[in-house]
Amino acid sequence: MEVEVDHNELKAAGAELLTEGRHGIRIHGWEVESRNCSILTSSIFEQWGEKLQTSHLPEMIFGDSCLVLKHIPSGTKIHFNAFDALLGWKQEALPPVEVPAAEKWKFRSKPSQQVILDYDYTFTTPYRGSETIEMDATEQEREDSSEGTYNLQWEESKEKIDMAALAPKEPILFYDEVILYEDELADNGVSLLTVKVRVMPSSWFLLLRYWLRVDGVLMRLRDTRMHCVFGDNSNPTILRESCWREATFQSLSAKGYPSDSAAYSDPSAISQRLPIVMHKSEVLKVPGNL
Repeated sequence: MEVEVDHNELKAAGAELLTEGRHGIRIHGWEVESRNCSILTSSIFEQWGEKLQTSHLPEMIFGDSCLVLKHIPSGTKIHFNAFDALLGWKQEALPPVEVPAAEKWKFRSKPSQQVILDYDYTFTTPYRGSETIEMDATEQEREDSSEGTYNLQWEESKEKIDMAALAPKEPILFYDEVILYEDELADNGVSLLTVKVRVMPSSWFLLLRYWLRVDGVLMRLRDTRMHCVFGDNSNPTILRESCWREATFQSLSAKGYPSDSAAYSDPSAISQRLPIVMHKSEVLKVPGNL
């Protein structure tokens, strides 16, 4: 999805695009930046394996790709990257999905290295984003001298993101999609983690999506959406809604849905067919100037 920016709309919204080769936008106290980079080199790939203490990683890791949303007044930074997502995969350590075609996969890494499927080869992650607070030197000194430290704290909420209100009624000032990692499961499906963001004059909205399809066996969808309205620039509120869905091909077939994997190439189109296994809404109140 390509978005052509209208500079008159940018000006009317009080926004400006980032410069010096950076891809993003600055608006109402927020700086939104995306980076789409190439896959890890073999040497860095090995370093990641050592750090994560695993010999198994997705085929394609876009290690330097990321999405960063920073609230300048407070230094609050919400960001999305492949390493933290894989750290979540390693910690969750789900059991491997049983696959009829497992024998075809035993040489999926290198012909000389037999791979035993005793780990979660789908790279399913509970990752919902990373958070930090960045301060300049003066702020850091003040923070160090104060009692205690401030931690970002998401609180449970009954509020849900109003998706109808997010229909494209206002101009999109900035949009991008970042692939964090991908694996084609030895041509037996797909495991894909992406994050998309769009910035409008009134708010920003993002979707972090983990999508798994093991052909003929299982589909898994883990979505995390975040929305922030530019109402209070000094103390904004972010709503985060996470929804995990999952179903076997067998259970979908029993309900009369197609059993052919080709019918399930678009997760957005079939998400409502997958039963919800977890749903959570939370709110984060970003602090003012620290």
